[in-house]
Amino acid sequence: MQRTMGKQAVEWLAAAATDPRSCKRQWDQGADAVLLEAGRLWDVLSVPEHLGLGALHLLRRARPRAWGPVLVNCGARRVGFFLPPDAVTEWVGPGVRHVGRGSWVAVPPPDRSAGWRLEWLLPPDGTGALYNPDLVELALREAGGAAAVPARVSRS
Repeated sequence: MQRTMGKQAVEWLAAAATDPRSCKRQWDQGADAVLLEAGRLWDVLSVPEHLGLGALHLLRRARPRAWGPVLVNCGARRVGFFLPPDAVTEWVGPGVRHVGRGSWVAVPPPDRSAGWRLEWLLPPDGTGALYNPDLVELALREAGGAAAVPARVSRS
């Protein structure tokens, strides 16, 4: 079962690549990460590490449990939540980066970390599960306490 889920996760992530076969080949040949285009299958909300880890802790305890891939960039000290693509919503707040259509994300294969720099805190499971933006926003607000935290605003 684990092997099947790993293969499904690789297929799901590689589907975001311009050339999925090339993406999988690079990972098979030991590439630490490949650049994948955001905005088609998923967006990434990148936040400062302390805020992201606090929010992730809350999301993992939520009922019903919130679920989706989470990537940490240890060098930049940032946590990235994978969300459904959304071209009309903008996230604002100190240190917030919403990576969507027209942007690229370095992504390690789902079954391993990319050295010291990129690590999956929660790898994709291959089902396409993504975090609900409303739940992520609430968790970020709760984790941020009195500090300014990210909020979503409509561009339309």
